[in-house]
Amino acid sequence: MTTTISVEGMTCGHCEQTVEEALQDVSGVTDVIVDREDEQASVDDDVDATALVEAVEEAGYTAHT
Repeated sequence: MTTTISVEGMTCGHCEQTVEEALQDVSGVTDVIVDREDEQASVDDDVDATALVEAVEEAGYTAHT
């Protein structure tokens, strides 16, 4: 299943990488694509979207489904 979440606050490539790494650390995630220009992250996963939002917020960004 692919889940897309909105991510606010990314301003550079390092931000994208930080969000990507935070999402990849969530158990059950198999692939992540982060796009700061679209302010979105697409995640192939078998996890509840709440866990993804929490991971992004713990990394210091605002996220919602």
